Amino acid sequence: MPSARYDAVVIGSGPNGLAAAIVLAEAGWSVIVYEAEPTYGGGARSAELTLPGFVHDLCSAVHPLALSSPFFRKLPLSRYGLKWIQPPVPLAHPLDDGSAVLLERSFEKTGAHLAEDGKAYRRLLGSAVRNWEHLISDLLGPARLPSDPVGLLIFALNAFRSSRKLAESSFKTARARALFGGLAAHSMLPLEYPMTAAFGVVLGAAGHAVGWPFPAGGAQKIADALVLHLRTLGGEIATQRRIESLDDLPNARAILCDVTPRQLLKIGADRLPARFRRSLESYRYGMGAFKVDWALSGPIPWKSEACNLAGTVHLGGTLEEIALSERVAWEGSVCEKPFVLISQPSLFDPARAPGGKHTAWAYCHVPHNSPQDMTERIETQIERFAPGFRDRVLSRTIHSPADLEQHNANLVGGDINGGAATPGQFFFRPTARLYSTPVKGLYLCSASTPPGGGVHGMCGYFAARRVLKDLG
Repeated sequence: MPSARYDAVVIGSGPNGLAAAIVLAEAGWSVIVYEAEPTYGGGARSAELTLPGFVHDLCSAVHPLALSSPFFRKLPLSRYGLKWIQPPVPLAHPLDDGSAVLLERSFEKTGAHLAEDGKAYRRLLGSAVRNWEHLISDLLGPARLPSDPVGLLIFALNAFRSSRKLAESSFKTARARALFGGLAAHSMLPLEYPMTAAFGVVLGAAGHAVGWPFPAGGAQKIADALVLHLRTLGGEIATQRRIESLDDLPNARAILCDVTPRQLLKIGADRLPARFRRSLESYRYGMGAFKVDWALSGPIPWKSEACNLAGTVHLGGTLEEIALSERVAWEGSVCEKPFVLISQPSLFDPARAPGGKHTAWAYCHVPHNSPQDMTERIETQIERFAPGFRDRVLSRTIHSPADLEQHNANLVGGDINGGAATPGQFFFRPTARLYSTPVKGLYLCSASTPPGGGVHGMCGYFAARRVLKDLG
């Protein structure tokens, strides 16, 4: 390791680690970022996983929160080549009758898809869409005085509820209930749990307010832009530098760890007080993800052609089916008909595949660290809504929860959110100290701190702000 002294050392180059480094570098601190893997980016990386010329995202693929991030919006990321692609439709949810419910950018068009539930849908999401910038600023961070107390109160009245109960009480039709259930399932919790409705409202409102975009060329472009900006500020980054202990690091005023509690326990070893260690050891990780990437000879042959307009497709049928899938996975089993999330970026970004060919990316939720191969179940769900899909598969690459963790140590047991967003861990994660630890100069800045999972950089932003307040 380098012997030079830095003001700050950041462990991990995911969006949160890079955000923390940028905040400190902007304040005039000397900063170096250490990344264990050969490429930086953490959950925002891309690679040719199947065949040459087919670009796949290793983890995150669709980024409404990146485009909404108050911190990212302040950075000149477009100067470094980051370009956002907005599919004509953010989300499609096909049904067994051959139709599909579309979440369009327009409230009116979405309402038309929902027929008699259109008015109820607009009533449920209207305030969040109208006050999006204030709401997302209040939500993407630790609990604090809100910029829009009234708007946040209106949001909370629905968001703190069970998503299943909210869907069943708000909507009369299976179409509207299915759409909201798919949105809420991003929580990776049983839909009967309180506060899962927050995920449905936020992601639905995001679709109307900013869309569900993805970066031209892949998620790696987000990390590339952040690293280029960091370097213009004098920051450094070193890859293939796995940190096993705090003793591996050069002297620094502050150490910020873009890692989860499990890694911090190892890195901190006997420097962490026993009580704090016990708090970290009790931190609960969530369900895992089982992911498949495909190189395809053509686009997915959806029964509903409307799905070809969407960058993201939810496959789960009815609200009841989706709820069963999530509950079964949470309880430790696998579902025969899992809820499947699909991204099909090459329909709108030709840089993702050779001419005439396509890529697709999908995952389903499984028990934490499940060894079960879900490939057949995922592809059967796709065939259900797109007969002939398997005939277009040129190559596939699968990633079990263990594979995901091997590529990115923060995905413990395949948990892509840095820990379960249960009510007890929704606001205070991983402990009541949030970003701080009992060790002077040692901080956490990962998705295991508020506001949690997603590519938005706000965990790193607030952790760095805490550092500047404590040590600046």
